[in-house]
Amino acid sequence: MPSDPNQESYTSESYAAEPSQEQPPEEGVIRVPYDRLTPSALEGIIEEFVSREGTDYGDYDYSFDDKKDQVRAQIRRGQVVILFDPVAETCQLALADQLPPGI
Repeated sequence: MPSDPNQESYTSESYAAEPSQEQPPEEGVIRVPYDRLTPSALEGIIEEFVSREGTDYGDYDYSFDDKKDQVRAQIRRGQVVILFDPVAETCQLALADQLPPGI
């Protein structure tokens, strides 16, 4: 955890920004409300995202569980959304404020 209690451990910019750098969502992509998923499905999506390499965490080291908790909190706050592509049958996380209108 950060030594400064006023500093948020992961910000949308530092942690969840990676998903938005993927291919932009294609037409037909569905925004999935996290509370419509089973707890195990949500956990799987979060674990897959957190386990990706190349994400910049800044000057702090976080455990895998801490990273999952931070992503889960961003999803619950609406900063990060879950997208499903029915054609490719894939999910991705994206920053809500970087989505095109209509998703």
